[in-house]
Amino acid sequence: MARQYVRLTQPLVRDGSGLRPASWDEALDRAAAGFQKVRSSGGGFGMFSCSKATNEMNFIAQKFARAVMASNNIDSCNRT
Repeated sequence: MARQYVRLTQPLVRDGSGLRPASWDEALDRAAAGFQKVRSSGGGFGMFSCSKATNEMNFIAQKFARAVMASNNIDSCNRT
């Protein structure tokens, strides 16, 4: 059976039990609020990066985890 893929053309946000279209501002505000909720809860955030990503991408991922999310929970498949 062939798998069908659908390209999203706008952000979707969860509203009750389903998804509905939203503006970029609303979607980004919800994402930021979710990150803030996790950060203020005192932990529970971890970052995993991939060895196939560029050094720059892995650097910015660890910088985000440390500086923005205040977490040292960073791992990578580079060490395997």
